[in-house]
Amino acid sequence: MLRPCPYVRCFHRCLATSISSSSQVQAPLNFLSGKRCDPSENIGNFDLKYPATDETLRQVPSSGERDVNEAVSQAREGFRSWSKLSGFERGNVLKRAANIMRERLEELAQTEVLDTGKPIWEARCDVQGCADTVDYYGGLAARISGEFLPLSNGCFSYTVREPLGVVGGIGAWNYPLQMASWKSSPALACGNTFVFKPSPLTPLTAVMLGEVYKEAGLPDGCYNIIQGETKTGQLLTTHPNIAKMSFTGSVPTGSKIMEACAKDIKHVTLELGGKSPCIIFEDCNLENAVTGAMLANFLTQGQVCSNGTRVFVHKSIMGPFLAQLVERTKRMKIGDPYLEDTTVGATISKQQFDIVMRYIELAKKEGATVVCGGERVTVDPHLRGYFVSPCILVNCEDHMTVVREEVFGSVMSILTFDSEEEVIRRANDSELGLAGGIFTSNLQRAYRVASALEAGSLYINNYNVYPVGVPFGGYKKSGLGRENGPDTLDYYTQVKSVYVEMGDVEAPF
Repeated sequence: MLRPCPYVRCFHRCLATSISSSSQVQAPLNFLSGKRCDPSENIGNFDLKYPATDETLRQVPSSGERDVNEAVSQAREGFRSWSKLSGFERGNVLKRAANIMRERLEELAQTEVLDTGKPIWEARCDVQGCADTVDYYGGLAARISGEFLPLSNGCFSYTVREPLGVVGGIGAWNYPLQMASWKSSPALACGNTFVFKPSPLTPLTAVMLGEVYKEAGLPDGCYNIIQGETKTGQLLTTHPNIAKMSFTGSVPTGSKIMEACAKDIKHVTLELGGKSPCIIFEDCNLENAVTGAMLANFLTQGQVCSNGTRVFVHKSIMGPFLAQLVERTKRMKIGDPYLEDTTVGATISKQQFDIVMRYIELAKKEGATVVCGGERVTVDPHLRGYFVSPCILVNCEDHMTVVREEVFGSVMSILTFDSEEEVIRRANDSELGLAGGIFTSNLQRAYRVASALEAGSLYINNYNVYPVGVPFGGYKKSGLGRENGPDTLDYYTQVKSVYVEMGDVEAPF
């Protein structure tokens, strides 16, 4: 086996060390009124760790009630002026921010790796996608408008789309910059202001986004960051001056947030878990189907909510499909996330590693067979994080726990099927409905199956692609609302109807 030379390993360790000691890590990680700051009260600390080494970079203080109140107060103050600007003016700020993100792409990507442990090439793609999203909503901002309806006798009605007010957001740890970008840019485009709580596992790049917005000309108080754990999120969700909450994470937490928002009749957007099907028909392009199945399971160490972890393969092609899949999966390089040729980085934490390994062991007890991976890998004595070889399970059945529940790790469950009707029924047999994939050369079949699947985001002959402008969100318990598309603007505005009488008022009295 070829091994990277010691100089290369040393270089990348030094690179990681230099970032960990940089201001992005060591400076205050709250962001209020356009600048970094420490909490005024500390209700606890959490460790910021680099997943690849499992080393603690620093302790981060959790924000309490005073800091949440201050963040919301600053956002309310910012709303007074920001909401009065034209959509064109707001859009210009967002477009400038997108350009700054592109200029700082490498710094953002390096820090994203430090936060998540994902490979550097993947982090670069994430940052580019985030810049495109901010740019996209900058372009849409000037087009936010109502409708005009002519009525009888010269009367008319018109509608106005108005911002909601202060929007709160809570993000997950797998795509930290994407969470902040996907939630803040449409909110700001519509004239809202924003208070965001990143995951305590990945607190860094959301603050950098605040600095980007500041440099682009966003007024102070319009984008605010508060760091913290569960209690901080609860304080934000239940704050009486928050008009809407946007949350990405688990179904149980999303349910609690929705319940809390219901008490004050807050607007809510939820992007929750998935247990999505990836269906491989016998007439597929086999190489593309294998690639798609890998994209559906192994990006970001399998820690992707939309992953197609239930891979249904037609019985007639199971042999060649599995052979190619295993051969290519074994070639994936597990290693230092900062190395350019690494394709598998580190699991986010020991806790998540333990969860993934428990699912693999339970799968074996329930009758599944591991044909590839599923083991902790030591890639370098200096990298003491939790690296897991991508796992492929066969002999899976629909009732198995690993097939029913979201693992959030690189664990692919392969099932076989005989007919189109059968696989549609089995694919829909889930409380979740976030995404799904279909691999076939028959366009009529692709359309037919896509129409029948109960999922919000579907991919035909590809998987886990997120072009800007394509709405993303789920059916059933996978969430409410949409992100990343024009529909998102509907979830950050409210409609005001105005009737205009042009004649005398008629009344029966």
